[in-house]
Amino acid sequence: MNPGTKLLHGTASWFEMVGKAMAEAASNAALPSDLQVSFVERYTDGVELSKGFVQGLRFEITNGAPSFRVGAGWHEQADVTVEITSAGARKLNVLRSADPAYLKARDELLRSGEMRVVGDPSRMGAWLDTVHDPIVDRTS
Repeated sequence: MNPGTKLLHGTASWFEMVGKAMAEAASNAALPSDLQVSFVERYTDGVELSKGFVQGLRFEITNGAPSFRVGAGWHEQADVTVEITSAGARKLNVLRSADPAYLKARDELLRSGEMRVVGDPSRMGAWLDTVHDPIVDRTS
């Protein structure tokens, strides 16, 4: 797939791109070989992508090696679980991280309950912050 190709936000191919971006960033981060952490992001009003899975992603680092699956179960949990409305995710995924509107939108989504984070995202590592803008660049 062309790295410049834009993908429609929230589609299975878009989540595939997100998972690949996360896996590449994690692989380039020289993760400790004993790192074990899981991450789930699920759209609370998401549509079914496949049997039993809605719009979302499960990402895991097992023994320092990243892997992902497109789609998340309705009640699936992880070390870090993010639940967000599809409209809330769209707001964030069109704003670059340096844009002051990004932090404002994220804070408002958290305050309103439109986005919930359970667990500590810093457990994933600093590499996680590096994937947002490349995802924005590929989102239509």
